Amino acid sequence: MTWVAGVAVGGAAVGLGWYGCAAPSSQWLGPSLVRGAADGERIALTFDDGPAPPFTEQILDILRARGITATFFVCGRNVERHPDVVRRIVAEGHALGNHTYSHPFLCFRTRRSMAREIDRTQEAVRKITGESPTVFRPPYGVRWLGLWRVLGERGLRLVMWSDSGLDWRQGAEATVSAAVKELRPGAILLLHDGHGARPPDQVDRSHTVKALPRIIDWAISKGFSFVPLRDFLPERQPTPP
Repeated sequence: MTWVAGVAVGGAAVGLGWYGCAAPSSQWLGPSLVRGAADGERIALTFDDGPAPPFTEQILDILRARGITATFFVCGRNVERHPDVVRRIVAEGHALGNHTYSHPFLCFRTRRSMAREIDRTQEAVRKITGESPTVFRPPYGVRWLGLWRVLGERGLRLVMWSDSGLDWRQGAEATVSAAVKELRPGAILLLHDGHGARPPDQVDRSHTVKALPRIIDWAISKGFSFVPLRDFLPERQPTPP
């Protein structure tokens, strides 16, 4: 019975630890923005892992046609590969967020290692646009000890998400269903325009491109409006718990 209890306690500890590091809603490793205020039928649209032609450009075409602005959490390596796409994102009124340079798991990384990933992307974006991102989202949503301090030193806000289309693992139909299933006012919706820091010939986000107009149409039919992520950010950087 003793060993059974030990296994149970150990399993619970592992589960709690993983929740603290990986659950989008967790605040254990520092404050993060998961959703905006529910005052009004507003939602924010975000994309991770790009830019990745032609999918990022196709997504930009859809957003431009519908007058919607979004936030693109970019990988520095992809920024360096596709500077023209980065320029277009900014020129069309969208915001850029930092999604690390090479899209690694941050678990067990030192502060120096995490800082290097973040700084390389800040510099890559700055060289192309003249400005650095002010928001950060960790790859896979996984945080680690010391990350919040690294972000705070750079004036970066930690942004997660409340809803996801799960488009990295399923087709367009399922992506639409997942994205709208529990959409509520204040939602921050996660989709992908790239696949980590992979080169374009290893990326296929055609199902996301196909799903996006349907997600937008559904949301608008329910009375939602799409707003920039900055509308959900608090005026001041929150302090750690």
